[in-house]
Amino acid sequence: MNSLLHITNGDAFTDRLKSLPYKGDIITWREMLCEGKTISTVGSETFWKTRFEFLNENYKVSKSWFIEKTLKEYRSLCNHKQQDQIVLWFEYDLFCQINMLAVISWLKTHRRHAEISLVCSGKEKGSSKLMALNELTDERLAELYENRKVLTQDDIEFADYVWQLYCSDNPIRLENLGDFENYQFTYLADALQMHLQRFPSIRNGLNALENKVLNTAIEAKPKSKKAFVGTLLKTQEGYGFGDSQYDRVLTKLKPLFSSFNPVRLTKVGKEVLANQTNFYANLREGNDYLGGALKYNFLYNTESERILKL
Repeated sequence: MNSLLHITNGDAFTDRLKSLPYKGDIITWREMLCEGKTISTVGSETFWKTRFEFLNENYKVSKSWFIEKTLKEYRSLCNHKQQDQIVLWFEYDLFCQINMLAVISWLKTHRRHAEISLVCSGKEKGSSKLMALNELTDERLAELYENRKVLTQDDIEFADYVWQLYCSDNPIRLENLGDFENYQFTYLADALQMHLQRFPSIRNGLNALENKVLNTAIEAKPKSKKAFVGTLLKTQEGYGFGDSQYDRVLTKLKPLFSSFNPVRLTKVGKEVLANQTNFYANLREGNDYLGGALKYNFLYNTESERILKL
């Protein structure tokens, strides 16, 4: 008798999956490893300590919440030792793809003999819009589930290798990765490209996302901070961020805004957006990590699309 374990990308989809007629237990992966420092040994004491410190400092996540929501679910995953089939439910965006790599890396070490398969939502036939799992009909989910990709040992090794690179202190090795087409991760190359563009640009010291935030402020002229965040969530292509993540970006860029109700840029904010002023020196306070690398130790050259080490 084959037993099944489902690992999902978040609570919203877990609730949906529970309403569908699939056998097996469900574990929710409650992390956002696309932000803050990561350690390659997923699940180790150092790994969770590092993650808690980041989430506590930047998102005011309390110890009790972290234990209750993240660690208990992780321990539950550790206790599921019997299942010989593990199905991963993740999406195309940066948020999901990085979490997916970490989960596969953990499974490679701790569930060597299980068959791992992947259900990944993204491009839908006849639509240019990328779709999240929860946006799909039950019929479409059933179709994706039936045709899920069973990962080969090579796929698993590759995902683990990419995770190790993501956690290393130098993103240039990640930039030099190729041959994505030889593996069954349709959306990984785009997500990693998006990740690399999160390092500050040479032109104005802001990364691609921060520049988009300033641009949206000018173009959409939001009436309030809430409307602003709403617009950013609607127009983000491939980040998969939530409102709390955009709040954090806005806090960092606050000196470039004269007001959030309505949303207005300062004179310097407009100059930065026009690449007339470089804001790098004002932003590089503190230890901002992207994976294993310090964000402000590198620059992204938008013309050559290459990363430079400072």
